[in-house]
Amino acid sequence: MHPPIEPYDHGLLDTGDGNRIYWETCGNPDGKPVLVVHGGPGSGCSTGARRRFDPELFRTVLFDQRNCGRSLPHAADHDTDLTNNTTHHLIADMERLREHLGIDKWLLYGGSWGSTLILAYAETYPERVSEIIITGVTMTRRSETDWLYRGVGRFFPEAWERFRQGVPPEDRDGDLVSAYARLLNDPDPKVRERAAIDWVTWEDAVISMEVNGAPGAYSGRPPRDVMALTRICSHYFANGAWLEEGVLLRNAHRLAGIPGALIHGRLDLSSPVQTAWELVQVWPDAELTVIGDAGHTGSGAFKQAVDAAIERFTPR
Repeated sequence: MHPPIEPYDHGLLDTGDGNRIYWETCGNPDGKPVLVVHGGPGSGCSTGARRRFDPELFRTVLFDQRNCGRSLPHAADHDTDLTNNTTHHLIADMERLREHLGIDKWLLYGGSWGSTLILAYAETYPERVSEIIITGVTMTRRSETDWLYRGVGRFFPEAWERFRQGVPPEDRDGDLVSAYARLLNDPDPKVRERAAIDWVTWEDAVISMEVNGAPGAYSGRPPRDVMALTRICSHYFANGAWLEEGVLLRNAHRLAGIPGALIHGRLDLSSPVQTAWELVQVWPDAELTVIGDAGHTGSGAFKQAVDAAIERFTPR
């Protein structure tokens, strides 16, 4: 990580439908453009992400996806309508931001949900992508969501049962994600707050065995951020991210010619390495590095692999 740095420019990009997307640029205005795509969905982009790329050689662009972070309106506010917050809206936002900043091509960097958005954007606009670095590969298929909120419960049966008990009895043997999405939009603020806490408590349990799986990694966030994260996550996952099942894998041929570096933890329970392995089979320009001691939150060796990938794409 490079020393802390402040953006040299920032703003709110008007999407024309009532949303304003926060963006900022750091480093060298004439450097190689790189877009940082955060996870969640709904996490917002951290200031620490500014420090990942050499500020003398890169022009690092960060943005908060719709309704989270510093973008407006914010999903923590119950009156904020998420109807215009879908994967396709986010793809359009990224392209609008690229045009606004006058960038021809950019390197895409991100992980977890960010990897799904990166793949969706790159398959839509492959001519605008120079390289891709993904940490923790996901494609947000319904099968992956079912694993995260049901299947992985076999490793944490007590925690999963608490998660299951958080929804009404009639929903406990059905679609838990959709049930939580309804609770997180309930008119009663106490219902929404309880659902948000139950959701992030489960997320904490899933990473609890990892080297860097610190207690409260999700639930320890500010309440406003927790509400936005859980509302947006449940909104996306209940709708299969508005992607046909398996479409990102089927359309991976559109990534031909784009060099890719995929870094994934062998012990990642929330996003099993199978997804990364499937992707690299159909994307010949990508290389997969599997880190034996890492889970979803990474490790020392994981960070070294990320640094190596960045070094590979650093301009000389």
